[in-house]
Amino acid sequence: MKARNVPNLIQKRFKSSSITNNLIFSNHQLLKVKTLDDIHSYQLLQDLGFIHQSNAGITHWLPLGLKTLRKLTSLIRKRMEEVGFEEFELSSLSNKSLWEKTGRWNNSELYKLKNDDNFCLAPTHEEEITELVRLQNPNYKNLPILTYQISRKYRYEKRPRMGLLRGREFLMKDAYSFDSSYNNAMKTYDLVNSAYYNFFKNDLKLPFEIAKADSGDIGGSMSHEWHFLNERGEDTLFKCDSCGTVSNVEKAVSLPLDDFEFAKEAEVRYLLSKDNETLISCYYPKGRVFSTGYLLEYIEDIDLSTLNLSNEKIFERFQSSEEDLILKKFIRVMDIRINDSTDLPDFPIKVFQKNNFSMVTDLSIVEPIENEICDECEEGKLHSEKAIEVGHTFYLGTKYSAALSAKFFSKDNKPEFFEMGCYGIGISRIIGAIAEISKDSQGFKWPAAISPFEFSLVVAPKVEASNVEDFKLTVNKSLSFNQIENDKISFGNKIRMNKMLGVPIIAIIGKEYPIIELEIRGKRWEQDKLKYEYEKLFELNGEEWNWRFEINENGIEKHFFHKDHFNAIVESLLKDL
Repeated sequence: MKARNVPNLIQKRFKSSSITNNLIFSNHQLLKVKTLDDIHSYQLLQDLGFIHQSNAGITHWLPLGLKTLRKLTSLIRKRMEEVGFEEFELSSLSNKSLWEKTGRWNNSELYKLKNDDNFCLAPTHEEEITELVRLQNPNYKNLPILTYQISRKYRYEKRPRMGLLRGREFLMKDAYSFDSSYNNAMKTYDLVNSAYYNFFKNDLKLPFEIAKADSGDIGGSMSHEWHFLNERGEDTLFKCDSCGTVSNVEKAVSLPLDDFEFAKEAEVRYLLSKDNETLISCYYPKGRVFSTGYLLEYIEDIDLSTLNLSNEKIFERFQSSEEDLILKKFIRVMDIRINDSTDLPDFPIKVFQKNNFSMVTDLSIVEPIENEICDECEEGKLHSEKAIEVGHTFYLGTKYSAALSAKFFSKDNKPEFFEMGCYGIGISRIIGAIAEISKDSQGFKWPAAISPFEFSLVVAPKVEASNVEDFKLTVNKSLSFNQIENDKISFGNKIRMNKMLGVPIIAIIGKEYPIIELEIRGKRWEQDKLKYEYEKLFELNGEEWNWRFEINENGIEKHFFHKDHFNAIVESLLKDL
C-alpha cells in the first residue's frame, strides 16, 4: 500500500466493521507460516498489529491493541467504583524530597531527571498520594479515603524482556486507601480483594491463583499477589495439595519430610539489626536457597537493607560501629534441617561474651523444594508452579503516613497516622500475560470481554454483496465485528488471519445463506460449569430454530442456524468465552 494513502486509513482506524485499515500494521508473511508455535507471543502481538515496540521496553499501542486495552480498563474501572473508589490522576513527575523521606530515593529502578535531579518519573504513587491527602487535614468523618488511577508508570529495567511483561513504561491501575484503624484498613483490604476476585473470575473468566507474597520495596506487613499460571512465568508459586494454601516462593515456608536426614554441612547468611549493633547469623543446609519468609516475622528488628548486602559488606558495617566488638550482641538462627552434627562455617569473630549470644532453632529459613510438607497445615505436600504476576494488593499500615507525617484528627480530636493500603493491577501486563497463556499454534484466544471485536465476519467467494449487506443489517449494534476486505487475501487465509487475531467467534457467510456458519475460536476456561449459556439456549430453542452444532475431528466447534437467530446465539456463546 502506498504511503500517501496512510493518513486516510489512520483516520478510520476505529471503524468497527473493517480491519482493512489495521492491516498496514500487520506482517503478511505470517500467512506463509504453517504454525505459530515458534513465534513468541510478544512478537506475534507486534506482527499482528496490536502493538509496536520502538525500543526495548517501550510500547506504542496500535488500533487493535488499543481496543483491547480500553475494554480492559473499562472493566477495571467498573470493579473499583463498585467498591467505592473514586478516580483521580497524578502527575508522572514526583518530587525527590518525598522519596527521601520514605527512604526510596536510592532505588536503582527510578528514572531520575538529569536536567533537574529533584524529580523522578514515578513507578508508583505512594509518596505523592500520601502527601496530597496530608495537605487536606482530614478528620475521622472524612474516612475512609478511597482513590484509584489508571496511568503510565516508568521503571528502569536493565534488561527489558518478554514484551509487555517486563517493560520500562507500562500502564497500571494503582489504588490507595486511608483508614482510621487497623480493623477498618482490613475491611478495605478485603473489599478490594473481593473486587479483584470478581474481575478475574467473572470478567476475564481465566484461571488464576492468589498467593501470599513478600511486600518487597513497597513495604507493609501483608500482601497478596494475583497470578496467571504459565510455564514461561518468571514467578514460582508453591501450592499445598491438602489445604490449598498458595504462596510465592519468597513467602512460602516448608517443613522437611518425616524421614529426612539432617544436613551434613551448612552455609551462613549474615544480617544486622536496625541499629546495626546485633549480628544475626542464619545457618541453613548447603546447597539450599536462603529465604526470609518466616524469619522476618520472628525477628522484626532486622534491617531490611542488609538483605541485599554480601556477608563481607555486612561485617564491614558491623565492625565500623563505635561500640566495642566484645560488647556487641549476636543471634544464631538454625534451620530446622540442622543439628549438632552439622558442620558449620567458622565464626569470623573470635572475641565475644557468651552471654551476648542468643539462639533461635526450629525455623525453616530456606525456600521450599518439591514435595516438602506445608507449614500451614503440616499435612499436605507442596508443589511448585510457574506463574505470571498481574496484580498485587498491600496492607501498608503506617509506613508512608508516619514517614510523611500524614495524620487525621480522631474522635478525641487527636492527630493519628492513617492506616493505609495500596492495590495494583498491571493493565498492559495483563494484555501480555493473556497473549502468552492463550496463544496456540494458530494464534491468540482473547477472552470475549476484552477481545478487540466480538466476532469476525468472513465472506466466502461468489457470495452476493446484497446478502452480506442484508446480514449486517441484522447484527445488533452492541456486537462489534471485523471484516478483512482485501481481495488479495484468499478465503482460507482470511479465516487463518482471524484465528491469529484471537477474536472468539468467526461468522462465515457462504452459498447456503441465510444459513450462517459459526466457528468458535475462543476458549471456555471455566471447566467446572454444569451447563454453558449456549447449551441452555439450545435446549429451549435448538429444534425450533433448526440450530445444529458439531465438533469435528480437529476439535473445532461449529454452529449452523438461520441468520434471524444470530444475535441471540452469539450473545449466549460470548457469555462463556
